[in-house]
Amino acid sequence: MKLGIQYDDFCKIISGSHLCGPSNFIIENVAFDTRKIVPSDCLAFFALKGEFRDGNDFVNDAYRKGVRIFVVSQMPNKPHKNAAYILVEDSLLALQKLATEHRSKFNYPVIAITGSNGKTTVKEWLYHLLSSNFRIIRSPKSYNSQLGVALSLLEMHEHADLAIIEAGISKAGEMDLLQKMIQPDYGIFTSFGSAHEEGFDSLEEHLDEKLKLFKDCKKTLVSSTIKLTKNQLNSINGIAINQVDYLKELAFFPFNDRPSILSATIAIAAAKSFGNIEIEQIKTIPRLAMRMETFEGRDNSIIINDTYNLDFEALELSLEYQLSLADGKKRIVLIGLDDSHSQQQDILKKIKKYKPENYVVVNPGENPKIDISNAVVLVKGTRKSEMQKLAARLRLKKHKTFLEINLSAIKHNIQIFKSNLKPTTKVLAMVKAQSYGAGLEKVGGYLEKQGIDYLGVAYPDEGVELRKSGVKIPILVMNPVEEGFEDCIKYHLEPAVFSFEQLNELLHELIFQGVQNFPIHLKIDTGMKRLGFDQRELPRLMELIQAQPEIIIKGVYSHLADSDNRRDKRFTDLQIKRFIESCSYISKQSASTFMAHLLNSEGIANYPEAQFDMVRIGIGMYGVSSNPVTSKKLHPVVSWKSTVSQIKQVSKGESVGYSRSFVAEKDIDIAIIPVGYADGFRRSLSNGVGSVLINGLECAVIGRVCMDMIMVDVTKKYVKTGDRVEIIGNKVTLSKFSEKINSIPYEVLTSISKRVHRTYIEE
Repeated sequence: MKLGIQYDDFCKIISGSHLCGPSNFIIENVAFDTRKIVPSDCLAFFALKGEFRDGNDFVNDAYRKGVRIFVVSQMPNKPHKNAAYILVEDSLLALQKLATEHRSKFNYPVIAITGSNGKTTVKEWLYHLLSSNFRIIRSPKSYNSQLGVALSLLEMHEHADLAIIEAGISKAGEMDLLQKMIQPDYGIFTSFGSAHEEGFDSLEEHLDEKLKLFKDCKKTLVSSTIKLTKNQLNSINGIAINQVDYLKELAFFPFNDRPSILSATIAIAAAKSFGNIEIEQIKTIPRLAMRMETFEGRDNSIIINDTYNLDFEALELSLEYQLSLADGKKRIVLIGLDDSHSQQQDILKKIKKYKPENYVVVNPGENPKIDISNAVVLVKGTRKSEMQKLAARLRLKKHKTFLEINLSAIKHNIQIFKSNLKPTTKVLAMVKAQSYGAGLEKVGGYLEKQGIDYLGVAYPDEGVELRKSGVKIPILVMNPVEEGFEDCIKYHLEPAVFSFEQLNELLHELIFQGVQNFPIHLKIDTGMKRLGFDQRELPRLMELIQAQPEIIIKGVYSHLADSDNRRDKRFTDLQIKRFIESCSYISKQSASTFMAHLLNSEGIANYPEAQFDMVRIGIGMYGVSSNPVTSKKLHPVVSWKSTVSQIKQVSKGESVGYSRSFVAEKDIDIAIIPVGYADGFRRSLSNGVGSVLINGLECAVIGRVCMDMIMVDVTKKYVKTGDRVEIIGNKVTLSKFSEKINSIPYEVLTSISKRVHRTYIEE
């Protein structure tokens, strides 16, 4: 973006008051995330308040990275003399005012897109169909929130012919703000369903809120799947778009699944509103990888696979993401260009602006020899350059079965649980057992960057791994064995203390090392009958602690045994009562204040009144809750996928697998899939108990589950080698899969083998 706004005008636009510092600036760009800052004298930093962190706390970090203009909602204690500080009531509202003013400068058409599903797909396909005839500004990725829309509009410039802006809402009242910012000339309504319905009192209210976006549009294209009244259509100048009217064009569309056809229909209809489109453009509509994929690469590298397009705006977004992920590590950019690409010099100039340690231009089919050890590698390119193949070659493991972890869904789920809490209540995220199988270092580091207050692990060695990976926030060790006390001290880990014998061992180690005021968390047994001090032991415990300057009580906690029981709350109420009594006694005997924490994920959902100073979220992060209200709001995090290795024909009377436990009663087709009990796909799923989805169709397991593979029935299902297989995902949820094997989601996640490759995505 290149705003070119004089400082005084900038203050007026955002309704800000100049507090101190110089005022001879021209603002060219804005930032809100210090991890993505590229140094510039003309950059204004907006200190936004989010769910997990307050941007005002990062002003000094932004200053160290070269920022000299700050939009804040509170004045820092020690302002820098050569920096300007602008005070506003709400930093996000100030940014939205800036976006509204910026959008008003341009007269070319603005298309607004909303809908429960398909917004980003329609936007990208419409861009594909129109980009050869128009210079287009569009929302990057799925930037459709109150913040995302503002940032998208700030990318508008005088050299464009058209803007396509995506808008999404999650609660009542949000669309008015988005409509005021976007001021759309044309509208597209892709679909209407249950997504985000929890933020509205009724479907009618949700629909009315969506329609507000189009109230001043000259024309609004509405998918035929949305049932609007005649008055509703008239109020938005709406036109219903039917698939039958575009059969000629759809005959050349490369995909045949229903969601894609619906999205293509409305994208084609919108494109035709702006002129003729070529058949070749329809034929080459891409299958979009809407999410940036991150996975472990060779030689201890991290690979960012973002290879579905290479336009100028998308490149900047990818470079920003690489910068935020690197956190001081070496950065390498592998950029794929073909002869037809017209912006090569501009693209290379953009890459150089972000100052990676190395960048390599890759021609189609090339396999560049470059040292990627210990680096964060961005792989990006045009479709013709086939950079997705290069990204695949850089992957650490080649096992075709992999676990996909959606980090954005983890963030969303934590926000859902936080909505039950007071703003002052801290959140500890449990990452024990390799973060429930999702990956300790990756998930732990991500949670720290989101502003989580504490991490919790089972053993000291897990805490050591986190510290060595760069995690700096407090870490609670739930089961700190005596052999690990030295590591707790060395790596600043906070151990739970649950017995006198254990406390005595810790004190000996602290005295030996000459350490005082070492933070501990006291574990109280309020009824779980696992680790912890009994209430009757508290007088003796406090006498000992008062006599030992080596330790200080940082926290007091217990664990609920029956927090998912909403029918009979008596035992949980008893545990809460005992915990309150214990904390009260310890508080009276302690010379220092401490944090009290009791609730786990189910406790947060069912007993928020007992949140105390901190809560501990574990399996809830992964979209699992027995509370029906909470469960409805959570997003799935984990997808377990594989690939069909081979198709075989089995004749009537032939057997399949070990011990010939299955004999075909008729001619069938089977698919062999490289996943078995060594990967965590239980042997108990043999002979029809278990199944997988291939191309959306359920395929039952045939014969016994082997160590490394399964066989499934694909008769009359037109499955071919290489087709994607879903073991756990949107249709077969983690909870449903665990029920099949008579287990629980915890056990399923933690039993998926390490040889199953972990891939991380952010939306």
